[in-house]
Amino acid sequence: MERLKNIVEKRDTHEGRIFDVIIQIVIFISIFTFSLETLPNLTTFEKEILHFVEVSCIIIFCIEYILRILVAEKKLDFIFSFYGIIDLLAIIPFIFLHIDTSAVRAFHFLRFFRIFKLARYTRVFVRFQLALKYAKEELILFFSATIILIYLSSVGIYFFEHETQPEIFSSIFDCFWWSLITLTTVGYGDLIPITIGGKVFTFFILLIGIGIIALPAGIISSALSKARSEMETIEKERKRHGKTL
Repeated sequence: MERLKNIVEKRDTHEGRIFDVIIQIVIFISIFTFSLETLPNLTTFEKEILHFVEVSCIIIFCIEYILRILVAEKKLDFIFSFYGIIDLLAIIPFIFLHIDTSAVRAFHFLRFFRIFKLARYTRVFVRFQLALKYAKEELILFFSATIILIYLSSVGIYFFEHETQPEIFSSIFDCFWWSLITLTTVGYGDLIPITIGGKVFTFFILLIGIGIIALPAGIISSALSKARSEMETIEKERKRHGKTL
């Protein structure tokens, strides 16, 4: 069991690296197959080949999922962890593989989430995960403030535009979409204020939106720098003790 754990969970062993590479290749094949299946005018033979590849990938994912549960010290913690849930989502379509009813067809979309399995094997994702941990409180504060701003801007544009455009800005709930695309500076143009007050209000909301976009970028950038520095320090310590990542 200890050797199996070294293969499945350790990245600093020869067998562990081979295991990681195999799973990564299977993930890419699965994602590529998922994309090929959307091509029009596929022949029956081509569909059968893609189906065979899909079944093979899912079998490998199932084996990996079972192995990770077996070697996990706290099995329930792994099952309900981020990676455990992603691994489960990767194999759920297997349950509905031979069912083609409209009620369960949407489950096949879960195959898209297999791309998140790569996060386990890529140091960049590990660094980003560490950065999010450092910036968690700041990001929570930012998103809370953003939700409040979306609501307040929805209320504001409602009172400026409701009387002039009652069919478009009919309620505060209908104004949420305008508020969202304006604060994010997207501005699709499907909801446009026509009153002087509405235009001036929109101008200030756009200015606030620029800050909303820039602020989280600065927070995450700072956290990534801190995470990079910490990972480099850990790597140096491991090399000093004769180990490599």
